[in-house]
Amino acid sequence: MASSSCQAPQPVSKTPKYVFLFIGDGMGLAQVAATEAYLSAKEGTVGSKNLPFSNFPVIGLMTTFSANRYVTCSSAAGTALSTGNKTNNNMLGIAPDSTKLTSITYKIKNAGYKIGIATTVGVDHATPAAFYASATSRSSYYDIALQLPATNFDFFAGGDFIAPTGRKNDRPDVRQIITDAGYTIVRDHKAVAGVKEKVILLQPGNKGSELPYAIERTGEDLTLPQITAAAIEFLDNEKGFFAMIEGGKIDWACHSNESATSVYETIDFANAVQCAIDFYNQHPDETLIIVTADHETGGLALTIEHNIDGLLLIDEKTKPNEVNAKTYLDKDAIKEERRQRIAEQNKKTGLGWASHGHTGIPVPVYAIGAGSELFSGKFDNTEIPKRICQAMGVAF
Repeated sequence: MASSSCQAPQPVSKTPKYVFLFIGDGMGLAQVAATEAYLSAKEGTVGSKNLPFSNFPVIGLMTTFSANRYVTCSSAAGTALSTGNKTNNNMLGIAPDSTKLTSITYKIKNAGYKIGIATTVGVDHATPAAFYASATSRSSYYDIALQLPATNFDFFAGGDFIAPTGRKNDRPDVRQIITDAGYTIVRDHKAVAGVKEKVILLQPGNKGSELPYAIERTGEDLTLPQITAAAIEFLDNEKGFFAMIEGGKIDWACHSNESATSVYETIDFANAVQCAIDFYNQHPDETLIIVTADHETGGLALTIEHNIDGLLLIDEKTKPNEVNAKTYLDKDAIKEERRQRIAEQNKKTGLGWASHGHTGIPVPVYAIGAGSELFSGKFDNTEIPKRICQAMGVAF
């Protein structure tokens, strides 16, 4: 029999007013370790240069299995992280018996806090959607997006919507529906400051439903640190806020076993966490930051061949696979020539992969600030929203 936690509830030392939940999609301990080894190699040493959150005083270990699989998908994991309930793979915000579940974002909003949901992928993709929507299938992108305006949440950000006019391009543009509901859509992070109520920040231009990979962005593209800074500025208020911020393309890079791309995505994610740390330093007694993952992707390992010279080959910046959320498990999506080149780079860098899919190993949890003591030890992903509510004094 699986247990959600072996720990008794702990008293909370201080109640946070500002809460950040960072989710590195697919970011297991190996992704963190590989990035830290690379940053150390950049300085000419064999070692582990800490990412900003690696120094957090509280570290935990979290299991990620879904209701029907030991290896979860992102929608089932997102549902656990947002509602405290397990569900089957590919279901979103709905229990296995089709009972609708409620994300803690609604409970926190009803308690008077502002809410922000941000990602580097589509705002209707599995992880961000789990914090505001329900669907029997995570692929019901249009129906998921239609649920956004009813939330009345304050801040959304991401690449764009995956199917803004439906799968057959025969539905009213969801962006117009959202605008009619009182949201302002902007495509410049600096423009967020000019919006008074309810804003959605999207990637500039017509580059698909996600931010480009960090390894190939231009100065015109959004970055996760920019999104995070804009969210903080917009959400900051006397009552407080809750912000879920996802580094969604760490997962995509790991699905295609792109070592360099996964490292750059992890750095982009870490730089976003640094924005929250800067805010924490201004409000140390009122801020809680939690950094974790929904699952690990790729079965990444630092092999015996890994060394300084090899890791520095990451700087060759080979482009990521031309795959997306719908095709990364298709055998034809990764061409043989590309497979060979990726394999060669991975061999030189000493980064090995066991899979193109998710794995079932536990993932790390890092926490700092008011209530962070609740996130130590080993526990299940369903505990995250319960402990956030406990820390904030919000009824779960």
